[in-house]
Amino acid sequence: MIRPFLLLALLSLPLAGVASSFAGTSAGSATGASSGSSGSSSGDDKVVLAARDDAAAFVASDGQIRGVRLQAALVHLCEQDAAAQQQSDLQLARALLAR
Repeated sequence: MIRPFLLLALLSLPLAGVASSFAGTSAGSATGASSGSSGSSSGDDKVVLAARDDAAAFVASDGQIRGVRLQAALVHLCEQDAAAQQQSDLQLARALLAR
């Protein structure tokens, strides 16, 4: 049971690297364009954006595949927003994908 999860995790690593490098470059240009942006929101966005691939796998597998980046984003969202604590992980993952 753990082997398919590990295989899927290993196969998704290259995709996550591409997504996170794109998120870093686009977040950097957005931050430079806005003088009123805060440093913490930029870091928050990176945590959430880095979890998109994991969130997609989680939603597609109906909660069976849970990646570490998704788990970090879920914890982060629940720490930042009290309303997020009332939602299921699947609801939060769907909301993360909608961003």
